[in-house]
Amino acid sequence: MPESASIDRAGDVRSGEELDAAAVGNWLRDQGVALDGEPTVTQFSGGASNWTYRLQYANRDLILRRPPAGTKAKSAHDMFREYSVQKALKPVYPAVADMVAICRDESVIGCEFYVMDRIEGLIPRKNLPRGVTLTLEQTRQMCINAIDKLVELHRVDWRAAGLETLGKGEGYARRQIAGWSDRWNKAHTWNVMCGRDVVRWLQTNVPDDIATCVIHNDWRFDNLIFAPDDPTRVIGVLDWEMATLGDPLMELGSALAYWAQADDDRFILSTRRQPTHLPGMLTRREVVAYYCQQMGYAPKNWTFYEVYGLFRLAGIIQQIYYRYHHKQTRNPAFARFWLLSNYLIWRCRRAIRKGAL
Repeated sequence: MPESASIDRAGDVRSGEELDAAAVGNWLRDQGVALDGEPTVTQFSGGASNWTYRLQYANRDLILRRPPAGTKAKSAHDMFREYSVQKALKPVYPAVADMVAICRDESVIGCEFYVMDRIEGLIPRKNLPRGVTLTLEQTRQMCINAIDKLVELHRVDWRAAGLETLGKGEGYARRQIAGWSDRWNKAHTWNVMCGRDVVRWLQTNVPDDIATCVIHNDWRFDNLIFAPDDPTRVIGVLDWEMATLGDPLMELGSALAYWAQADDDRFILSTRRQPTHLPGMLTRREVVAYYCQQMGYAPKNWTFYEVYGLFRLAGIIQQIYYRYHHKQTRNPAFARFWLLSNYLIWRCRRAIRKGAL
């Protein structure tokens, strides 16, 4: 049965990133996985992070994740950790895919990898999937359901789930400010504001953690899967490679750094990566109010979390630009990232000055 045009699909495998599907299939069968025939192999877009393939067998629809070629720092692409987090979460957080198997034998395809069942659904990226139209009420419900799924994650009993070793936990906010301040300074280039005032303000205003919970650490609409028969309902959450134990408000601040709303300026809207501008979507202020109501939080200084999110994103962008600036990558898409770094520092300063979203 052909898939709907709106269902998220993989494309052709990129040159130089071919997968030895026969070796994978043989290994899976050795693990007791029943597979009919040989698979159709496709690859999902991206590639800056872990490579993701779809293996479509006659009787099984699977996803394979592996690190990029040439990866030396396994801590940055830890397949076993990513697999283990999801396997432990699945019983208490059903939006995680079913894990099938983890291969730590690098002789199979040249690296570690893991395989999970594919969750078929819709993934909003810059815009809603092709063919999907929502009313204002449906769009609002889609937004609320996405926040509710984050609330559900933050309420998981991580001790009962056996995730005590997922992160250091308490002191997360202070560690993040120290870490991102250091990374920002090391990635500085002459054409980007130094941002010392923003760093000092964050260091001076860092609060104690409001709580410790499992955080996804990359919560965006393009990491959520929505039901094909109800585009407002979240049925899956993807990309757990940065999951850890941390402060839930730090995660919310990070998530809202990507949140471009309808009344934002042209620059923000031009960098939009998710359809949060649509009529019916909550504003950043409304997201914070709704989330805090659901969790029972009353942060004394929300501006700190907003500035942290923006500064963290500036750090991510600047690290990428630093590599381009020093000719470590020649991807022309990165050539103007210095403008975005400057803009995000400006937004940090504006938020500090106004104390508002």
